[in-house]
Amino acid sequence: MNQLPLRVSLRTSLRACALLSAFAVSYQTTPALAQPKPGRRATATVTATTPAMPEQQLTKAELEAHLRFIASDELQGRRTGSPGNMAAARYIAEQFRLLGLKPAAENNSFFQPVALQRTQPTASGRIRFGSDSLQLGNQFVIMSGGAINQTAPSVYVGYGLTPDDYASKDVKGKFVITQVGSAEAKTPRELMGAMTTKRKLAAERGALGVIELFASPTAPWAFVNRYFNSEQLALAPAGESADQPQLLHIWADNGKGQLSALKDNAAVTVQSSGRVAKPVQAVNVAGIIEGTDPTLKAEYVLLTAHFDHIGVGKQGGSPTTPTDTIFNGARDNGMGTVGLLAAAKTLMQQKPKRSVIIVALTGEEVGLLGSRYYAEHPLVPLKQTIFNFNIDGAGYNDTKLISVIGLDRTGARAEIEQAAGTFGLSVFGDPAPEQGLFDRSDNVSFAAKGIPAPTLSEGFKAFDEELMKNYHQVSDNPDTIDYDYLLRFCQAYARAARLIADRPTRPFWVAGDKYEAAGKALYK
Repeated sequence: MNQLPLRVSLRTSLRACALLSAFAVSYQTTPALAQPKPGRRATATVTATTPAMPEQQLTKAELEAHLRFIASDELQGRRTGSPGNMAAARYIAEQFRLLGLKPAAENNSFFQPVALQRTQPTASGRIRFGSDSLQLGNQFVIMSGGAINQTAPSVYVGYGLTPDDYASKDVKGKFVITQVGSAEAKTPRELMGAMTTKRKLAAERGALGVIELFASPTAPWAFVNRYFNSEQLALAPAGESADQPQLLHIWADNGKGQLSALKDNAAVTVQSSGRVAKPVQAVNVAGIIEGTDPTLKAEYVLLTAHFDHIGVGKQGGSPTTPTDTIFNGARDNGMGTVGLLAAAKTLMQQKPKRSVIIVALTGEEVGLLGSRYYAEHPLVPLKQTIFNFNIDGAGYNDTKLISVIGLDRTGARAEIEQAAGTFGLSVFGDPAPEQGLFDRSDNVSFAAKGIPAPTLSEGFKAFDEELMKNYHQVSDNPDTIDYDYLLRFCQAYARAARLIADRPTRPFWVAGDKYEAAGKALYK
């Protein structure tokens, strides 16, 4: 693969447009760019007496054509907020249009705008209280807020997540001090999940800012410092303008309890050059296939996969080579995106009983942003969304199977195994449990709302050397893909989606699952 400049030039943009036009007819022909890789024919277990289904009619050539565009150099790694990411979104939308899906978003559009903001790291900052002084980066990081140089008292409010935490406490014109995250939060993502609520409650009461005392056994301070002293993409907080400074929000390293004095109404001076956010253009791509059953069509199966990846050069956070700086993301998650297009085609050719909403999600690689946004702004009611079947993965090291995270938790094992077997694949449930994969992909945004939501991954049983050699590497490009396996992978996914949409009863969480209570609350 040829090395391209890190910024998309006019020439690159024109090449992407040309490719988009060429690939728009990928259901009829295979373009010259997509030279099929020699390989064996997929072995299916379908018998001559089995009624022909649309999934059996998918071809390797058409799926390869999709992948060679989605993971092409011209899209520059599809990083959320980049022109390449938007070109991928346009391609998916036009494929939905070609297939006849109904636009799911407002104004008869396939695009659901996702309100994001980009912030650059703070250039300078310092905190002083008593005889102590904290240095930016080594001891604290700025999460949000404009330039400030002010001295004010501090007020400790526990976790600062409920009005009760502020009872009988005057915080107007003061710095609010809280414990980091919440009592239940363990992972970095969970710790960050409480930030918007904390800022909102503090701002409503006139506080100057929030300083969270950071201590976590699962996230060392070095990780926090490295992560937040880099460019960040995040959802724009509801009610806050993305291009206006937000309330000052700080995480301060309290791993050894060294900042206890901040809890005691100390006079605190905060100096910071600020971290101002700018709006970023991003979209989810969503289309609807209406079901055929007069009653069941009011229920929806939600099919998802993220189409973003990690970009080019230093953006990717992994080594590049002298000849290749592009993280194409063919496996992660080009194969998943192609799986959505395969399901869209086959389900339109023969519609299932339930309705299906297909959503290509943005922003997974930068914090599950597209799925989190959709879960808060659904295009069909969540209580009518009976199942989410997500695709994501690091890649494959076993082309005889598919892997399903949440297989035995979400009530559709029989349908998934039947679909896989139809195309000569076995099913491996919940690989690499030590990785906590269920809560690391877009499915968890829907699971947290109560929707049964497993994730289909390419075939693997463990995070071994074979799997990791392509995960978030420049080698994850279209020339290293097994296209016979891609065909069977997509056929199995599309078939499973059909079987789930045709079930007489809804799938549901197994008894005792941590998301079961949310499911009962959602579906009453």
